[in-house]
Amino acid sequence: MRLATWNVNSLRSRIDRVEAFCLRHEIDVLALQETKAREDQLPLLGLQGAGYEVAVVVSAMAGATNQLVGWCQALSPLHDAREYDAVVATGEQVTSGLLAIALQTLGVEARSWAGWQIPVRTDGAHGKARIEAIEGGELVRRMQAGQVPVVAGFQGLGPDRRVTTLGRGGSDTSAVALAAALGADRCDIYTDVDGVYTTDPRIVAKARKLDKIAYEEMLELASVGAKVLQTRSVELAMKQRVRVQVLSSFEDRPGTLVVDEEEIVEKALVSGIAYSRDEAKITLVTVEDRPGISAAIFQPLADAGVNVDMIVQNISERDYEDHPGAVTDMTFSVPVNQVERARKAMEQARANGKIAYDDLAVDTDVAKVSVVGIGMRSHAGVAARMFRALADENVNIKVISTSEIKISVLIDRKYMELAVQALHDAFELEKA
Repeated sequence: MRLATWNVNSLRSRIDRVEAFCLRHEIDVLALQETKAREDQLPLLGLQGAGYEVAVVVSAMAGATNQLVGWCQALSPLHDAREYDAVVATGEQVTSGLLAIALQTLGVEARSWAGWQIPVRTDGAHGKARIEAIEGGELVRRMQAGQVPVVAGFQGLGPDRRVTTLGRGGSDTSAVALAAALGADRCDIYTDVDGVYTTDPRIVAKARKLDKIAYEEMLELASVGAKVLQTRSVELAMKQRVRVQVLSSFEDRPGTLVVDEEEIVEKALVSGIAYSRDEAKITLVTVEDRPGISAAIFQPLADAGVNVDMIVQNISERDYEDHPGAVTDMTFSVPVNQVERARKAMEQARANGKIAYDDLAVDTDVAKVSVVGIGMRSHAGVAARMFRALADENVNIKVISTSEIKISVLIDRKYMELAVQALHDAFELEKA
């Protein structure tokens, strides 16, 4: 079974080509999100007549979710997360009901389905719930009987039997989860780009679109700044082994397949360069160097919901000035919008006597640049080539972090584009 999903407001400009595409590529399940198309333009009648089982996944109308979130925040910045979900989920509820009515007027046997009706089982983390299971048996039976389910994306049912929402990227996550539950061969996600590129074409004009990329690579790229797919949708696709294709809503041509590493014959040394502007560097100056100090620092940050990425501890100094014993500096990076939360957590920990430091230094003029590639597992010298390329452009590295298939550096933000271009050239990513 193949599932295709569109998640672009301007699909109406290409709606005339949807039916032909689905027939040509043998699409079994079609998900339309925020289509903005007239009722008589929807290709569902033609697809049903061709014998396809069709399901529709919808998100809220453009701007509706932001409006609902704004209402919650206006009433109380510290609103109850359960009631927040009850409000925000209504955007998809409205869309699914309206589309079901529109289809019925066209003679299509359609029925709207909320996340709790399927049900889409999630954990209890309201506002950012994770899908645990989809009981899609009834949905499949309805489709086999000729009914068109119109499913509200972005929402599910928590263990307390209350409505939950999936958080950022919920539409893509819903599409991948539905594809997994229905046993789809592939989930096609239509967006405003025509695939995954070696880097941002707006920065490097000769960036090349990839035919295939491994789940692990896509996950790393998404986690370090690539905006093509949300991290959670890639995680789910990798876990369920759902082949995902990223395509453009505006051009009828192949996109990029996100697949298992085993499907990729030639494993490139580096597949892509990603970047993130929204980074900040925090340094705790002259922290006591003792067993347990890292836990004393990072546990309060975790409790405060601060997402720490890169961590560097300097070499210890003994009997430094008026500090008896060993002291060190601890540096870590966080998203810019979490700086104040991190500062508050550290000041509270110091006030409680859990840690001691002389100063908390914050640098918000930094950016993270990363190279990603599964070929790193079997090739040496990637780090050396990366650092040499940056040195040749006189770009200073502030922090370094690595994984098995990724190297990330924190640099001055003003050099970010220069660094991306230099690394793209150094690894010759424009060549297939």
